[in-house]
Amino acid sequence: MSAFTLHDLQCFDAVVRAGGFQAAAAALHRSHPAVFAAVAKLERQLGLSLLDRSGYRVRPTAAGLSLHRRAQSLLRELQELRTHAEQLAMGEESELHVVIGDLCPRTQALALLGRFFGRCPGTRLHLHFEAVSGPWERLFDDEADLIVHRIDKSDARLEWIDLCEVAMIPVVAPGFLPFPVTRAIRPEQMRGLTQCIMRDSARHSPPQDYFTVEGAHQCTVADQAMKKDIIAQAMGWGHMPGFMIEDELRDGRLQSIVGRYLPGRREQLVVARRRDRAQGPVANRLWDYLLEHAPAFRDSLKPSAATARKTAARKKTR
Repeated sequence: MSAFTLHDLQCFDAVVRAGGFQAAAAALHRSHPAVFAAVAKLERQLGLSLLDRSGYRVRPTAAGLSLHRRAQSLLRELQELRTHAEQLAMGEESELHVVIGDLCPRTQALALLGRFFGRCPGTRLHLHFEAVSGPWERLFDDEADLIVHRIDKSDARLEWIDLCEVAMIPVVAPGFLPFPVTRAIRPEQMRGLTQCIMRDSARHSPPQDYFTVEGAHQCTVADQAMKKDIIAQAMGWGHMPGFMIEDELRDGRLQSIVGRYLPGRREQLVVARRRDRAQGPVANRLWDYLLEHAPAFRDSLKPSAATARKTAARKKTR
């Protein structure tokens, strides 16, 4: 058996993933003939038929599937080695881009970032605020070094630091509902009322819907502060992050309508970055800094004892 190269293996991997030579060539930024020749050479050197070319889409044979599975660890190590080499070659970054999502407690997050970048005068912070799926889009479009938002933790392209849980609570202003507040309110009862929702700031990603009641009139806003004001003025209802409405729930300016059919949700707020791209020295120091200060960040968001007592009493009376 003749020796094969990593290039041949990468071309084979790209064809399997993309389902064809043309798509694989585009992904690798190589020509179609070059990718085709590399895979044919690999098959010839191994003495195996790795691809079934009889259909519209190219498919791996049984031998091809087996080889592809075994090759994954080698290809991952190669990518990690390249990433490490890129990091070693980097000097200190002149700028970093951080995206804060709509579920993030901004005061605490900005204080944390401010303290770090105050010690890095040579690196300019570019701060962006995005909503719903906007933070993910910025990250995957390579327009952000890290984001503070919720993520899909099953996405192998990401690594993250858990910051805190954010309770998303359905709330109304007193007197807004034309029926009593109980734990048995159903979504269909809310259909005739205006629902205030966040506007997705993503530019090309598929739209994401959270907590929307089908058929209800909607009022869309760009940030949670505006949403809170609209709900407080009895111009609509909606789900709000618990940390933003602690005082209003305590003094009665807002009422929770959490119940069996409107349970709300707890979202995990994280700091996330791409695992599959090189990180410079300042970005890595920022990551370590956020990892160190994450427990204090969580503690700063714990509800006061008075709020906890009032919430417990409210649950007992329902």
